[in-house]
Amino acid sequence: MKHMLMLNMFRNYLIFLCLVLPLKISAIEVENLYSAKVAVASQSNGDRNQALKNALRAILVKVGGNDIDHPLITQAINNYSMYVTQYQYIRTNNKVLLNVSFNEAKINQLFKASDLPIWGQLRPQVMVWLVEEDGFKRKIISATSNSLLPRVIDDFSQLRGLPLVMPIMDLTDLNALTLTDVWGRFSKPVAQASARYMAEAVVVIRVSNSSLVAAQNDLLDCPQCQVNSLAVDWSLMTDPQNEHVQMFSEQYLGNNVDELLSAALSDITDIIYQQYALSTTNSHEFEIDVANIASLVDLIAVSDFLAELSAVQSVQLVSAKGTNRRFKLSLIGSQQALLASLKLSEQLNRYVDPLAAPEGTEQVPVFNWGKK
Repeated sequence: MKHMLMLNMFRNYLIFLCLVLPLKISAIEVENLYSAKVAVASQSNGDRNQALKNALRAILVKVGGNDIDHPLITQAINNYSMYVTQYQYIRTNNKVLLNVSFNEAKINQLFKASDLPIWGQLRPQVMVWLVEEDGFKRKIISATSNSLLPRVIDDFSQLRGLPLVMPIMDLTDLNALTLTDVWGRFSKPVAQASARYMAEAVVVIRVSNSSLVAAQNDLLDCPQCQVNSLAVDWSLMTDPQNEHVQMFSEQYLGNNVDELLSAALSDITDIIYQQYALSTTNSHEFEIDVANIASLVDLIAVSDFLAELSAVQSVQLVSAKGTNRRFKLSLIGSQQALLASLKLSEQLNRYVDPLAAPEGTEQVPVFNWGKK
């Protein structure tokens, strides 16, 4: 009896913490970027080979950020076996899937040979506020809502390798903003409510079968042409700290909510991708200072961390002074792409001196090293 009482008290305490404390969800280093699970009709050679091609297509979308139309990419898909390292059949929910892993170095070399940008493993987390309007009723869709829409968002996140998070709509969220705030796409309350999720970008998506559709149909002169039953639109803040900068979309009209939502997410991903993709055709050197390196162990850890970044080809220690170290990085892509990726890191935090001169091309950026 006493044990059950203590267990209930502990459970209630955990619930209290979940309701009161803000969530800390960091930017994400995407795992399994070079592997994919795809449906396979059977274990025959023909079906397996088709599934391997589909898996490679999925990987190229994840690594490249979007669908790619390039002769070398088409050739690679036809020669898929050159890139496969292993595969296995798995069964889940009465479906047979093929789990395929690909050679990371060969995939990256393919992008370099094709002069195509690569999206690194460290990717921004995107907060998605989704509002569904059904007739005269509107509701904010949470990650656990009794709706099929979170599944569409999760499937898209897996397909494109973009971390998407939806609100949990607990008391903190409910007190932070209203349904009107989200539907009206009022940037300030939406940005403030999103802060607890530590997202790098915030998007509001509206799905409607009534008011948005009616507004669009009113623009048509032909009543018989009013065949669209659904409308989707979105707004995007790529810098939630500056909520006044907001991008708005046109409407997506149709009758299939999965297709409309996926199309909207695809366009949003393309915009975010442009900020973080790494050009393979623009390799050059870049120096950074890293402070708080107090031991040889720290130095090795920092060097390894920098070397593992997708934007970095090689790392060279240039100088040492006290606990500060200067590194020369040979980059794949631009300095802006590297700095954008480092913004997502928990281990390297950029230090900006408020009294320093305005940042220029000759200024060496300074970062503080902090262990995970």
